[in-house]
Amino acid sequence: MRITSQLICQAADDLKGFVGLNRKTGQYIVRFSEDSFGMDVADDGIIPVNEFVWVPATAQTMTLKRDLIQLLLDQHIDDRINITEPLRVYMSKVEVPEIVALRSLVRG
Repeated sequence: MRITSQLICQAADDLKGFVGLNRKTGQYIVRFSEDSFGMDVADDGIIPVNEFVWVPATAQTMTLKRDLIQLLLDQHIDDRINITEPLRVYMSKVEVPEIVALRSLVRG
């Protein structure tokens, strides 16, 4: 199977769970319910994992950040987060620039 940037972007959008910055430790933590963070993460600091890995590059584009994907990989819960082969390929191809994409909200 040929891994394309489209497949990588789709894999990033298929990530599961939520990320929050623990105010006490300064570490990002992953949970699978917004309610499970408790008092250590501010409610406005809880981000869906599939949004966490994208960072604004310009007014219209976002970059799929390898360092943020690595934070998820370091949790060792790949199956629960839904890290799939396209993201693993993306992480292994460090000689290729990070993906910059036009992203928009699709209402369904």
